[in-house]
Formats: sequence, structure tokens, C-alpha cells
Amino acid sequence: MGRVIQTLPVGEPVWGVTSLDNRLYVLRGNKSSEQIEVYDIDSYRLLRALSVPGLGAKTDIVACGHNRCAYISDYTHQSVHRIALSDATVACWPVNDPPIRLSLTYRHGVLVSCGKVRRIKEFTTYGQLLHVLTLPWGMLPWHAIQLSSGQFLVCVGHPSDQLHRVCLIGSDGSVVKSFGGPPGSGSQQMSGPAHMAVDRNDFAFVVDQNNCRVLLLSPVLAHVRDVLSLSWRPQRVHLDSDRGRLYVADNEFKDEKFTAGQVFVVNV
Repeated sequence: MGRVIQTLPVGEPVWGVTSLDNRLYVLRGNKSSEQIEVYDIDSYRLLRALSVPGLGAKTDIVACGHNRCAYISDYTHQSVHRIALSDATVACWPVNDPPIRLSLTYRHGVLVSCGKVRRIKEFTTYGQLLHVLTLPWGMLPWHAIQLSSGQFLVCVGHPSDQLHRVCLIGSDGSVVKSFGGPPGSGSQQMSGPAHMAVDRNDFAFVVDQNNCRVLLLSPVLAHVRDVLSLSWRPQRVHLDSDRGRLYVADNEFKDEKFTAGQVFVVNV
């Protein structure tokens, strides 16, 4: 199991966490106008909070060192907001499908998972559409990450689906290999794989939402170990490979809604 070395304060639900240089960015809740909390990555001291005008229902955040910006997916407006980290200038570009999760590509672009329509879309930093990958019928991509091979690792599954899997997807959309199947809590099962982080060797940390845990899968999609067990429902995960830290966003679920959230910092 991973060792928790810090817990950020409980507040509104957390819909994303990412880092760049010596800053940790936490995307918060449903009500506050200051949606992004900025922390010092070593002391975990809250430095400031940023507002993103016009932001609707937020679903993820990712920071790009190459372009010195952060991206936030906006489900309400089917768009992505681009925040320049130097001066907090915000631009917005359309996805034209409801965006679920985000990741970065090897071309320093943005990979947008559009789970409702079986599409994974690649954009440039300013929103030019480069490529659309459509998955086979019945496969809803909740989070996709491009690997160094050019293939994609994709979380597939939802509480209403019969198959809850992490799949290796070829550039043509075909399934090369998968882990999981019918939902369950065993070492070879998942229930609601929601988000991932992949290290430099293609090991994947996977949020297993309904089982309240984070799993580690090998590059051949074999179960290595449970990294972390949680009391609430984990939503997002971010890996800082340089520091050997995993950031896990965990939200409390009461009365059929998310009511609070916190972030665990884990040594891995």
C-alpha cells in the first residue's frame, strides 16, 4: 500500500488535481466562484485561488509544462478552458461533444474523452481538432491516455454497464488487451474505473471508484497491487514522477450527490 504523507483540507468536491513545477492545482466543487486552488507543492500551503469566468460543470484539469497552461473540461458548454499560468488569462474552445476527462498527448496537445458518444478527440493547445478516434459500439471512454507506443489506455465502464475495464486501444480503435470485466471487488475486477495516471514505464494507477481504491496495473495490464484504500469515493488521480508522489482526489457521496472532497498525497 502507498503511504499517505499529507491530506489537503476538506472542502467542496474535487473534480481534478494536477501539478506543474512547484505548484499543485486543485479543481474544486459546485458552488465556489474561485474554482482552482493553488498550493505550494512542498509545504502544501494554499497560495491563492483562481476564477474561471463562464465555467460550467467542470470534469477535469491537466497542466502542460510545454505550453505553460492548464486546461479544464466544461461539460455544460461542451468546451475546454485554457488558462495561461503566467497571468491567468482564459481562452475557451469548443469540443462539440460533452467532455468527460482530459490528458496530454506527446505532441503537447490535449486528449479529450467524450464518453457519451464513444469518441476520443485530440486538439492543439488552441483548440484545433487534429484527430477523432471512435471506439466500438458499447465502449464508453471515461478517460484516455496516449502511450509512447501511440496506442491508448482507456477506462471503459460505468455503474450501469456490464463491463468495467481498462483497455489498451490501437490507433484504429481496436481493443488490443483489457483488464477487468463484469463489475466486482476482486483483484481481477473493478467497479467504475474513472481516471488514471501512467508512469514513464507505462504502469497505470487506476481509480476504482465504487470499490473506493486505487489499483496499480502493469504495462501488460496485470494487477500488481492495491495502492490505496479510501473511505469515500475516489474521483481523480495525478502522478508526479519526479517527486514520486501520487495525488488522489476523494469525494464524499451522500444522498445521491457529492458533498465534500479532499486530496491525499501518497508516496509511491
